[in-house]
Amino acid sequence: QVQLVESGGGLVQPGGSLKLSCAASGTIDNMYAMGWHRQTPGKQRELVASMRSMTYYADSVKGRFTISRDNAKNTVYLQMNSLKPEDTAVYYCAAAPPTGSIRNPNYWGQGTQVTVSS
Repeated sequence: QVQLVESGGGLVQPGGSLKLSCAASGTIDNMYAMGWHRQTPGKQRELVASMRSMTYYADSVKGRFTISRDNAKNTVYLQMNSLKPEDTAVYYCAAAPPTGSIRNPNYWGQGTQVTVSS
């Protein structure tokens, strides 16, 4: 089993920055894919960024968000810059084993709210 715990969400003004963290524990190693999804009411959850051997970013966040990973700490981060009101969502950390897909991950965190508003 894998447990994921997110932190770092909150309220920020447009143009501001936030850094989300996701601490992983359990039977996980650096061969797992890690990623961040987000969801707003009435919409499907969407993959925002992920990494395993390569990184992926949704078009809507390219150039503004950066995903990174500290394998020694089993922690993945999402640095979010130049935030826009449309980035407002609940952000979920996710993990998929080597045989799985981060688009349909095996494990989810509890979610952290990000609100971009003046």
